[in-house]
Amino acid sequence: MAALTPTLTIARLAAAGGVGVETVRFYQRKGLMPVPASPGAVRHYDETDVQRLGFIRSAQRAGFSLKEIAELLALDASNDRARVQALTRARLAALDAEMAALAAARAALSVLLDECTSGQDGPCPIIATFAGAACH
Repeated sequence: MAALTPTLTIARLAAAGGVGVETVRFYQRKGLMPVPASPGAVRHYDETDVQRLGFIRSAQRAGFSLKEIAELLALDASNDRARVQALTRARLAALDAEMAALAAARAALSVLLDECTSGQDGPCPIIATFAGAACH
């Protein structure tokens, strides 16, 4: 006799994916997660749904938008590696740009901190810089 695939309620699916029930419902409204047919009042999910939820969460951590995640899920069925690679290259370029912006911000803050701790009298350069930026 074959073992039955255990079914999960939406609460257990959410817990298995490390998200809240409303997040699962949000993904369903966005078309990222299926809404299972419900013979009764309680919908049931299986391991495939847990894996799909994990995929969505991993792709989000990598910085993909929900629209891009939907495309990646669709591309999985089509086996269009070229498009997956293009999406991934674009995501890497965006991450590189974000990292460059963060590095520039870090460098600027480091200079301001050095100026602030130099022991000179007068207004703090950090506060003065931010106050001056707010006026422009």
